[in-house]
Amino acid sequence: MKVLVIGSGGREHALAWKLAQSPKVQSVHVAPGNGGTARDPHLHNVAITDVKALADFAQAEKIGLTVVGPEVALAAGVVDEFRARGLRIFGPTKAAAELESSKAYAKDFMKRYGIPTAAYDTFTDAAAAHAYVDAQGAPIVIKADGLAAGKGVVVAMTLAEAHEAVDWILGSNKLGVQHNEGGARVVIEQFLHGEEASFIVLCDGKNVVSLATSQDHKRLLDGDLGPNTGGMGAYSPAPVVTPNVHAKVMHEIILPTVNGMAKDGRPFTGFLYAGLMIDEQGQPRTVEFNTRMGDPETQPIMMRLKSDLFDVLMHATDGTLDQVELQWDRRVALGVVLAAHGYPLTPRKGDAITGIPAATEDACVFQAGTAEVDGQLQTSGGRVLCVTALGESVKLAQQRAYEVAQSILFDGRQYRQDIGHRAVRR
Repeated sequence: MKVLVIGSGGREHALAWKLAQSPKVQSVHVAPGNGGTARDPHLHNVAITDVKALADFAQAEKIGLTVVGPEVALAAGVVDEFRARGLRIFGPTKAAAELESSKAYAKDFMKRYGIPTAAYDTFTDAAAAHAYVDAQGAPIVIKADGLAAGKGVVVAMTLAEAHEAVDWILGSNKLGVQHNEGGARVVIEQFLHGEEASFIVLCDGKNVVSLATSQDHKRLLDGDLGPNTGGMGAYSPAPVVTPNVHAKVMHEIILPTVNGMAKDGRPFTGFLYAGLMIDEQGQPRTVEFNTRMGDPETQPIMMRLKSDLFDVLMHATDGTLDQVELQWDRRVALGVVLAAHGYPLTPRKGDAITGIPAATEDACVFQAGTAEVDGQLQTSGGRVLCVTALGESVKLAQQRAYEVAQSILFDGRQYRQDIGHRAVRR
């Protein structure tokens, strides 16, 4: 069977890498892919991003399964286009993907179905938004209502930061938000205290299978300081998600969401990602929904998955996820993102990358913002690589990942030194 993975990031490299391991898979195409997928002998890059052209390619090549990585393709309706042509694809429809593409829709949805989340309000008028910020005080969370590659959220610790974020979203669009219909809109919500976790499940419209838990590190700098990013590293499993918390998340968040989407006439198929904040009492609340795998969470999760991903996704697209039980490596996987100079606001491109080692049984470097230019690997985006390693403990996985990371060089390279710090402290 031929498989197509849509996207160009580290998430897509990890998904394609895992799918290529299936004995049932003849070839894996990645559209458009990156420098890493170009260099992997098991993967084939295809320079296509247009939705209709992707469907044309899938038809011409007799692709048996397509997996969608990024939110932009989902919001553009790639699943609708493929399904209209009778092509097998795993991901949510454009209508279902609004859970991610519109923060305002997601918050209203959660309110309607009683899904625990932070108190909020939504604004298109800057003066009203600034007045609300002043009335609520800081810390406070400012979110762009649109796609922003994971960078559309500002956790403002001061009123000045909050007002600046409002201006960035409703005025200058400094965050590069892809606004929804009706123009710029901002969601302002209560700051939640606790520990974050990423809870990702597979959905086939009615059945749900949870993936291994993970924890992302959103802030740029050690100690969770600096601006929000698309994610500077992740590890799996996340100890904060105890069996009791897991049960609560499934009962109070995931199942009500899947049932609510079905009631709304938008049955959810694909990866459903609930970003959680878990307080000291073990009560989870929903920070956000994503309608695809997380990045960088995918990289450690795929390192731990022992089941055949191709088989699992065939069940997911057949509506038979109730027949699936996933098998996991008992070890911890931890991924460290190496980012470009100037990331997150002004990442520099074109720096030569050296020192990436070949994959081993316990370590793999997944590529994201890379391109091959005249035979040389160069930076081409903000988050360049995710160095991912397995270990018997968080500490050992951390040591292995940093050992590999230190051998990789490019000008302006920046990375956090403390990925997994909360679990190490436990």
